[in-house]
Amino acid sequence: MDKTMQGRTHTCGQLRLADAGAEVKIVGWYANLRKVSKNLGFLILRDYYGVTQVVIETEEMMDVVDGINYESTIAVTGTVRERSNKTDTIPTGEIEVVPAKIEVLGKCIYNELPFQIDRSKEADENTRLKYRYLDLRNPAVKERITLRSRIVADLRASMTAHGFMEITTPILTCSSPEGARDYLVPSRNHPGKFYALPQAPQQFKQLLMASGFDRYFQIAPCFRDEDARADRSPGEFYQLDMEMAFADQEDVFAVLEDVLPPIFAKYGVYYSASSAPFKRISFTDAMEQYGTDKPDLRIDLLVQDATACMADCGFGPFEGQTVKAVAVSGFAGTRKVIDKLMADTEVVSGSKAYWFRLDDKGELVGGISKFLQERKAQVVEALGLKNGDFVALAAGKKPAAQKTAGVLRKLLGSICPDHMKNDTYEFCWIVDFPMYEIGEESGELEFCHNPFSMPQGGMKALEEQDPLSILAYQYDLVCNGVELSSGAVRNHDPEIMVKAFQLVGLGEDAVKSKFPAMYNAFCYGAPPHAGIAPGVDRMVMLIAGEESIREIIPFPMNKNAQDVMMGAPAEVEPRQLKDVHIRIELPKKESD
Repeated sequence: MDKTMQGRTHTCGQLRLADAGAEVKIVGWYANLRKVSKNLGFLILRDYYGVTQVVIETEEMMDVVDGINYESTIAVTGTVRERSNKTDTIPTGEIEVVPAKIEVLGKCIYNELPFQIDRSKEADENTRLKYRYLDLRNPAVKERITLRSRIVADLRASMTAHGFMEITTPILTCSSPEGARDYLVPSRNHPGKFYALPQAPQQFKQLLMASGFDRYFQIAPCFRDEDARADRSPGEFYQLDMEMAFADQEDVFAVLEDVLPPIFAKYGVYYSASSAPFKRISFTDAMEQYGTDKPDLRIDLLVQDATACMADCGFGPFEGQTVKAVAVSGFAGTRKVIDKLMADTEVVSGSKAYWFRLDDKGELVGGISKFLQERKAQVVEALGLKNGDFVALAAGKKPAAQKTAGVLRKLLGSICPDHMKNDTYEFCWIVDFPMYEIGEESGELEFCHNPFSMPQGGMKALEEQDPLSILAYQYDLVCNGVELSSGAVRNHDPEIMVKAFQLVGLGEDAVKSKFPAMYNAFCYGAPPHAGIAPGVDRMVMLIAGEESIREIIPFPMNKNAQDVMMGAPAEVEPRQLKDVHIRIELPKKESD
């Protein structure tokens, strides 16, 4: 290291036995002191790069250290020597520094900390987020942010090597129907009008294709006013956004199948990742076989349809309903384990689940088995059961039964090690999504996925097919049951675009007014183009093996979309509201 860098000669992770006898200056945070006596102690100094032991051997130097609070930043000038009690748990474990001088660079004024730094992950989450700058001093927490930086750097390098150009797109833009609520920004110079923070650079990247750029990408910030989940951060997130001109679905697949597996294999907690080509599963097959459009292919269990052999068995919840089954061999769960499985499934899916077992003697036992006795042979044959198999069941309208069966499959995989391959990243493409669906709330025809997608069959499909039968060139990338990305071949033809929106009740004038730039650009000759945008946050979360996305974001919000460290969201001064022509009218409380 350059000796002039920040006034130090070495970092706290740099010194080795070969440096014994050298005069050095190291700086960092005073992490700990193991005090043996009034003239002997072992101080641990920590910086970004590692830790170094500083041995205190005089009463005078101990007095200096005793006057300093933990987590103060200090500079230690002294001599490197070989340690008598070497350790291989840290890279600097063969040496220690005997200080000639210790000076305080930045005082920590508090005698007690909100949590012990090296055990910060055990603290309450809101406390961690409030004192995130302390939480990040924990090397285990900091390592996740460092890992994120390395992954992003490799993604950039790989995309550039594949001929993509990094272009940044606007942050202040117009509101656009992307499927979630916008964050609105009032305009000072245009009273009553608003900018919106982009939910994604969707329209801009398509306009870049119409502008003559061939391959675009960026690590794009996206903003959506939606609730937090373990795999989704509220407010803002980042995605590897990409678009290709004169391209189709196969071109997009080829790029990501080349870019992602090496990064997962290089940095992941698992040392193997799917190689190209990734498995492709139609949306319909995914729902039928896995009960979800985000299947975890590490689990070898499949969902089977049991409607024909069970719907009329006399069990009330099955009558007139779709029945789905997940059969498991080698599952010898106790009644307590089974009851928990049923309860957990209901919590996650919102629907009840049922079960029975084919015992070692070939008899149906437990759960709802009494309703199936008269048709045992039919059930065994339909589900391909063998003695000892456990069968979990879901029933209801088809979408609900599929969803519940998907939850059962996932939970059974997690408690049946013989059916779960834990040490790998399994990618797959979900393809052939429906173009349209009937909205749950509206009861009317709506776009199922991205409204800017090209329908399979083009104009002919829009004019001649039942809208609910039309498939789109849309695709999702899934890894280990987590949706990393959605993408599509774009609808670059203005006439097809207008027709697609007409089916959901938006006429040509509405399309022109809602998407004026994109519609007009396409009228000047646009290339066929396609793209995708894998989520960087989710990608890093998977690679790091973390359960919560907040562990890999430097300054995340809490589950209520609050930045408890900065105090956001916060009230603003009345003059600030006046500048942007806004008056606040809060809802009245019930007691008012």
